[in-house]
Amino acid sequence: MERPNAWKGYGEEQLAALNSLCEDYKTFISDNKTERECVTASVELARAAGYECLDERIKSGEPLKPGDKVYAVNRGKSLMLVHLGTAPLTEGVNILGAHVDSPRLDVKQDPVEEKNELVTLDTHYYGGIKKYQWVAMPLAIHGVVAKKDGSVVNVVIGEKADDPVFCISDLLPHLGSQQMTKKATEVIEGEMLDVLVGNRPIVVSADADDDKDSDAEKSPVKAGVLGILRDTLGIDEEDLLSAELEIVPAGAARDLGLDRSMILGYGQDDRVCAYTSLVAQLQCEAPARTAVTLLVDKEEIGSVGATGMTSHFFEDAMAEVLELAGEGGALALRRCLARSNMLSSDVSAAFDPAFASVFEPKNSCYLGHGLTFNKYTGRAGKGGSNDADAEYVATIRRVMDEGGVAWQTAELGKVDAGGGGTIAYILAVYGMNVIDCGVPVLSMHAPWEATSKADVYEAYRGYREFLKLA
Repeated sequence: MERPNAWKGYGEEQLAALNSLCEDYKTFISDNKTERECVTASVELARAAGYECLDERIKSGEPLKPGDKVYAVNRGKSLMLVHLGTAPLTEGVNILGAHVDSPRLDVKQDPVEEKNELVTLDTHYYGGIKKYQWVAMPLAIHGVVAKKDGSVVNVVIGEKADDPVFCISDLLPHLGSQQMTKKATEVIEGEMLDVLVGNRPIVVSADADDDKDSDAEKSPVKAGVLGILRDTLGIDEEDLLSAELEIVPAGAARDLGLDRSMILGYGQDDRVCAYTSLVAQLQCEAPARTAVTLLVDKEEIGSVGATGMTSHFFEDAMAEVLELAGEGGALALRRCLARSNMLSSDVSAAFDPAFASVFEPKNSCYLGHGLTFNKYTGRAGKGGSNDADAEYVATIRRVMDEGGVAWQTAELGKVDAGGGGTIAYILAVYGMNVIDCGVPVLSMHAPWEATSKADVYEAYRGYREFLKLA
């Protein structure tokens, strides 16, 4: 059952809307390369759209009524948006869910090291990456440094035109004959992902005799780098113990292709689904069922921790919403969650003819053919997956077709080729309807990923139609 290419059905008005959305999307993923940055930017957009802080409503005790819009933030890394509908919450809500963390390199707690007058930052990779892809390319540093006095320093270095950038060195091919015989997983090992940050030694006066100057004599380049951090950011080496600094590709998302039909950018897994879900939520008008969007952290490492989907943040925030809406109570919450519908959005692997052997063409998704639905994910016999029931799939088919959305179905490669998972199974534990969906991506988990503008646009349109589901 071949699905049509979405590009063939667009008129001038739709092309204008597509290009406008994709320009805004490129700006969003270029400016926001960490989960904290994504949540902060999303809150700003939500407040501009009339959303209020749920904590403030709780403190004031002002009841929630149909039409009210609130948001809740979890430790600056996860976000829930709620637009109250006219139907009782106990009849269920419509939920869009996506994640805002992406594969990257995290700076270690004690990272600064000088060897042979080169200073590097030690890193620990986050999520599933091909380590060799991260060498010999311009990198930027994003994140925060929390100081003992309670202040937090925001860090973004490597994105402005006059900023320095960073890199991880690689071995020249002239000396790389032994390296080239290794497996791809061993060409670059995890402990080799050291980010180069300095080479210029400071000059220590000849009469220096205190401990500080002695350290500078032993590691003069490191002393210079730490001096720059102290002078420009007001942080010392000890402050790095309580920092969250992420190494990401430097530079903005760009149009891809002579026809400008695609987008090349970092972090499209899964910010392409997060951004389109966010826009659909913010543009939702007078919903019958309450509209909810979840943007969560830690999906790339199993949705764990206080800011991952397995935390109680969503459940607790929904309990507060029900209480303020006059439908509080444990049973009411359970009824609400069990009767809800969800699109668990995460990117899907687009068919790549260069690697056709790992795909099953008939059950693959293709760039430009629209929003992708995965009835199930998982690996090795659907292990770890959510498997949507046939009735819910039929409902989704109806909603997408009635809304004129271009959509397709897919599995993540051949049955024995591998697999993957999303946050879907975590929400399904409440008994709600959940199905996986998302945007097809080429070079998933690489520093630079590719998507089709048509698929970005159709994802937004599909999410918008889903929020209307009664």
